[in-house]
Amino acid sequence: MTRQLSLPDTPTGQALVHFRHLDPDVRERLFLRAPEPFTDTDPRERLALALGATLYVPGNRPDLADTIARRCADGVTSMVIDLEDAVADDQVDDALTSAVAALDALAGTPSAGMLLFVRVRTATEIRAITAQLGPGIAALTGFVVPKFTAATGADTLAAVEESSQILGKHLYVMPVLESPVLAYREARDSELQTIATLLAGHRERILAVRVGATDMCGLFGIRRDRDLTIYDVRVVADVIASIVNYLGRMDGTGFVITGPVWEYFADHERMFRPQLRETPFAEHDAVRFRQQLVSRDLDGLLREIALDHANGIQGKTVIHPSHVAPVHALAAVTHEEYHDAIDILGGDTGGVRTSGYGNKMNELKPHRDWAQRVALRASVFGVTNPGVTFVDLLTALAAR
Repeated sequence: MTRQLSLPDTPTGQALVHFRHLDPDVRERLFLRAPEPFTDTDPRERLALALGATLYVPGNRPDLADTIARRCADGVTSMVIDLEDAVADDQVDDALTSAVAALDALAGTPSAGMLLFVRVRTATEIRAITAQLGPGIAALTGFVVPKFTAATGADTLAAVEESSQILGKHLYVMPVLESPVLAYREARDSELQTIATLLAGHRERILAVRVGATDMCGLFGIRRDRDLTIYDVRVVADVIASIVNYLGRMDGTGFVITGPVWEYFADHERMFRPQLRETPFAEHDAVRFRQQLVSRDLDGLLREIALDHANGIQGKTVIHPSHVAPVHALAAVTHEEYHDAIDILGGDTGGVRTSGYGNKMNELKPHRDWAQRVALRASVFGVTNPGVTFVDLLTALAAR
């Protein structure tokens, strides 16, 4: 494998690179293949994988533009200006005006290279933002549409199409699946079939499909505990499985699906033992760092991210800056993953090969789609050096 460690300068408002805020010597120690730049003109699936941790920020924050710029400097690469749940009903108009002002202020700055979205309540708000937006079009990547359904989705997709034509820029949509018609078992299959058909008609505009687990929990009077992952909440886990089944297929009909939000970030008294194994941290002389992660409930987040990946989900919605590093640390491709993926992609006649790591079998046909996605993820999140794990990445990010 060729060692690629060069990290180009970030052109203002043009491109970003994951882990760019780490010192060059730290990046060289961590990465065999450095993360490569990405922009919102990249191929759609690569851009969807580049989302990583998508941080939400209320649209009515008084220092909105400064907050986004500050998070960009801290390594956040995708953010959503929220005009829905984070804003009171009587403040929506002011928040919309604030969002437009922030986007205009960010135009021409390095932060304009972020993947920036506005989460709207209605198609009318998409049209209102389009009418008010000035230079901020350079900073806007697209819109997040909450409570997306087959009945209402067509109007919002049409509004984004219109906005793209008016503003002269390809704008993306990220629908959030969280509505009752999707959560309730008797209607789910029909709803997902119709949504799949609707999204297929706008394929090049759908960047990723997001899962809104909090709203779905609310339908059953559930708030999951911080000692549990969303996959322990079976009524929601069943919906996630159905969403992946209908919309996450690797046969050309599917989309990148992102994981639901982790709600916790503060110390608390535990009912169960911490879920984060001690061994990886002991091996890296980071036992105290493990204790810090546990005290901030990030052990549960790490477990949920691992389960996201195991269930075909990439990236995650986050509501706190401390959640960004764990999502990105686990998105980086390990040397072992990359080695296996390159071996699988190197053969096209099928069959089975022993992994170069000597610990598994690589089946060239069944594992090919997995290998292609790993290679694509490696291009945006990099490939770690042999022996480097998520613990090394997390400690390096925490040390900043």
